[in-house]
Amino acid sequence: MNARLDHRNPLVFDTHELGRRPGALQRLTRTVSAPGAPAAFGVEGVIGVPEGEPVELDLRLESVMEGVLVTGTSRATAEGECVRCLEPLRLDVEADFQELFSYPDADDRGRTAEPGDDAEDEERLFVEDDLFDLEPVLRDAVVLALPMQPVCREDCPGLCPDCGARLEEDPDHHHDAVDIRWAALQGLAESTRDGEKDDMSGDAPGSARVDEKQEK
Repeated sequence: MNARLDHRNPLVFDTHELGRRPGALQRLTRTVSAPGAPAAFGVEGVIGVPEGEPVELDLRLESVMEGVLVTGTSRATAEGECVRCLEPLRLDVEADFQELFSYPDADDRGRTAEPGDDAEDEERLFVEDDLFDLEPVLRDAVVLALPMQPVCREDCPGLCPDCGARLEEDPDHHHDAVDIRWAALQGLAESTRDGEKDDMSGDAPGSARVDEKQEK
């Protein structure tokens, strides 16, 4: 079950006015500030909603037999870094979610206990003193809505793999590459040419001596 909830927390909602009559509805809108670590709305080092950034919430609370069914939409602006050009970026994120917050006495209100319920209860969220905490549900929804490989735009050309230059600034940027299959042959050809030059330079003194003998 949730720890003691603080009604002053903007992500803690009061269901007292909703009541427990099945079918009762309540609609809420609220703007909250994104929390920081360790409950940050994002993936560290990749992209996320910065701490303090406003998050707009539209919620629908429905009373059911087992608890309060919360359906909602969140909107916020995330910040990150383009995975192609490494430039900072901002993008709007919208996340939908739905979660059942169970009454602590749900089993006593008609729910039949099944084998393995203890393990299942560890993953359930509860209403405590007519309060529920939306933060874990909202965090999961926002993180899942974020791109894991954010780009500043779909056709971002990225960086040159050889020197790291931004291809956006120099579309004609390129490097003359030598096919590695020909690199060895090119080296052999250069060695052969160097050897031929050495031979030619070595023949000149010998030829001069022969000419001198012939003259004598």
